[in-house]
Amino acid sequence: MLVPMSPADSVFLYTESREHPMHVGGLQLFRPPDGASARDLRTQFDEAIAETPASYRFRRRPRRSLSSFGQWSWDLDDEFDIEHHVRRNALPHPGRVLELLALCSRLHSTLLDRHRPLWEAHLIEGLADGRYATYFKVHHSMVDGITAQRILQRSLSSDPHARGLPPPWAQSVDEPPVDVAAEGDADSDLWRMGLDGLADLIGLPTAFARTIGRGRRGESASISFSAPRSIFNVPITGARRFAAQSWPLDRLRRIGRVANATVNDVVLAMCAGALRAYLRDLHALPDSSLIAMVPVSLHGLRESASNAVGAVMCDLGTTLDDPADRLRLITESMLSGKRSLTGMSQLQIQAVTALGMSPLLLPMLGLPNVGRPPFNLIISNIPGSPRPLYWNGARMEGLYPLSIPVDGQALNITVTSYAGTMAFGLTGCRRTVPHLQRLLAHLDTELVALEQATA
Repeated sequence: MLVPMSPADSVFLYTESREHPMHVGGLQLFRPPDGASARDLRTQFDEAIAETPASYRFRRRPRRSLSSFGQWSWDLDDEFDIEHHVRRNALPHPGRVLELLALCSRLHSTLLDRHRPLWEAHLIEGLADGRYATYFKVHHSMVDGITAQRILQRSLSSDPHARGLPPPWAQSVDEPPVDVAAEGDADSDLWRMGLDGLADLIGLPTAFARTIGRGRRGESASISFSAPRSIFNVPITGARRFAAQSWPLDRLRRIGRVANATVNDVVLAMCAGALRAYLRDLHALPDSSLIAMVPVSLHGLRESASNAVGAVMCDLGTTLDDPADRLRLITESMLSGKRSLTGMSQLQIQAVTALGMSPLLLPMLGLPNVGRPPFNLIISNIPGSPRPLYWNGARMEGLYPLSIPVDGQALNITVTSYAGTMAFGLTGCRRTVPHLQRLLAHLDTELVALEQATA
C-alpha cells in the first residue's frame, strides 16, 4: 500500500542530485568490553544482520506512480536485502582517526539507491587502538536529526552488562498507518484536524508579513536579508570532507552560567569565533556579519514519522573583535528569533522557515540565484544522552554527526551532546571549503578565549 509522503519530507527527494546528496549520517566510536576484541564485536554484528528483521520504517522505499499523480509516497520493498544495507569496512594502516574520517568523507559523498530503502549501516574495523566504529546514514526524507538520534539511542543501553540489544534498523519508532475508518472517533478527529488546519492557513498571511517585516528591519526571525556573500555561498560538488572533535560540556556550561547564556549560545559563539579566524586566514572575512540558520525542533513528547523543524536566523557577530561581545550579540539574537515564533502554530513555523530557505531551491532546481544568500551556513545542535551508552557491552566513546551541504551552502556544522561532551561535526564540500580540519583548532582557541573573557 502506498503511503503519501509529506511535502516537507518529499522536498529532500525533489532537490537531490549528484552534487546534493540529501542524507544525514552519524559516526559512532565503540570500545569493546574487557576481554573482548573488535573481532568479537563483528561476530555480534553479523548475528544482528542474520537474526534481526528490519522495522517498517527501514523496509520502505520512495516511489512515484500515476496513482499518486507523480507525488512521492512510501512503499514497502518486497525484495528487501539486508546485505545491501549493512556493510563491513576496514581502515588502511596505520588505522588512525585521520583514516577513519577520510573513509566517512567518502561514504558520505555517495548517493543512496532510490530503488531500495534509503539507508546504510557500516561496521568499520582496523583502528589501531582496538576500538571499532559504525557509520550510519539515512535519507533526510525518512528522518530529521532528532528522530535519528532517538533511533540510535533505542539500540543502546546505559547498562554495560545488557546483551541482546537490537541494531538501529530494528527500531520501531513508527508503525504502518492505521486505517482511519476503523477508528470509532475518526470523523470527529478529522473534523478537528480540518478546523485546525483552516485556522493555520487563515493565519499564514499574518505570520508571513510579521516575519518579513522583522527580516527587513534586521531583527532575528526565520528570514534574513542581511547575510553577506562568503566563500561558503557558492556552487558545490558532490564530494565531501568531514572533520570532528569533542570538548567537555562542563566548559561550555560554565561560560553560559557566567554570561547568562544557553549552552547553544556558547556553541554558536565558538563557531562564530572559529569562522572569523578561519576566514581571516584565507583573507575572505566579509565586512558584514555572517548569518547562521539555526534549526529549532518542533517535536513534542510524541515522536513524528516526518521532519518537524523550524528555524531562526542568528547574527554571529563575526565583525566584532571581542569574544564576550560576540556571545552577548548571539544570545540577544537567539532570544529575539525565538520570540518571533511565539503565537505561531507548527504549520505556520514550518511555512515561514520554508520561506526563509526558499532561495536555496533555485540553484538546486537549475535556476539562477543572483541575490544575497538567505544565510551563510547552518549550525544545528541535537541533544544526546547525558549518560554513557553501550551496545552489547561495548561502550560508545564518541558520537559525531554528519550533515548536508547544498548549493550555496558549502559548510554545515552540527553538534550533539553525549555523556558530558559536546561533539562538533563539520561537513563541507571537498573542493569549496579548503583545510576544513583547521576549523577544529580555531574552535578550541575560541573556547579558551570565551573562558578567559568570562573568567
